[in-house]
Amino acid sequence: MPRLIPALAAVLLSWPVAAFAHFQTLLPDTGILPDDGDRTVTLSAVFTHPMEGGPVMAMDRPARFGVLAGKKKTDLSALLSEKSVDGKPAFEARYTVPGPGDYVFYLAPAPYWDAAEKQYLIHYTKVVVDYGGGEDWDALAGLPVEIQPLTRPYGLWTGSLFRGVALKDGKPLPHARVEIEWLNDGSVTAPSDPFITQEVKTDSTGVFAYAMPRAGWWGFNVLTEGKVKDKNGKPAEAELGGTMWVHTTDFK
Repeated sequence: MPRLIPALAAVLLSWPVAAFAHFQTLLPDTGILPDDGDRTVTLSAVFTHPMEGGPVMAMDRPARFGVLAGKKKTDLSALLSEKSVDGKPAFEARYTVPGPGDYVFYLAPAPYWDAAEKQYLIHYTKVVVDYGGGEDWDALAGLPVEIQPLTRPYGLWTGSLFRGVALKDGKPLPHARVEIEWLNDGSVTAPSDPFITQEVKTDSTGVFAYAMPRAGWWGFNVLTEGKVKDKNGKPAEAELGGTMWVHTTDFK
């Protein structure tokens, strides 16, 4: 019987293993602040697999965290506080908006080494919070990889079509893969692996579109290749992502 164990292990190791998408979240407790209520928004940053509800990956302290409003950037790195999510480091921040407008929060995470993919991952992430109605929801934060929304990314009903243009170094990224996942609240079980991560590709102008079939937070992550410096300061292969989070509400 013991002789069968190595053979069985070899068979098991030869089976394909599903590699689910990694998503950097940057989620506010609300996407639209009430006109006459509290103007403080709490944002949570977790590196995880949203549709599967985990596992959560350990985050190092982000390289950058800030907000763009009225064409002005404000560094909010000092507001970040570490917290534990499923026993792994994550981050949280509270910010009080000074006045009406659209607030584009952005985060540049520290490089994450993925042993399975044998490369670093850096997913630059942003989300827009509205207070009092604004016109700057498509403002660019200047991230190395970024999604510029062509659909206003808040005040959306379930079923809405979200359109965006993928940019790398400020230029359209054609024929790039865009991974899409819903932040599962535990109410949905995917019938098979392809349902976990939806995929579309950008067209020749970098534009993509996807209709969101359920209420809640949806993450859009355009992927490309790049370089990063490793811990020894040497260039290393990296997967660069530009992530944007969009919220939908049921039409009732």
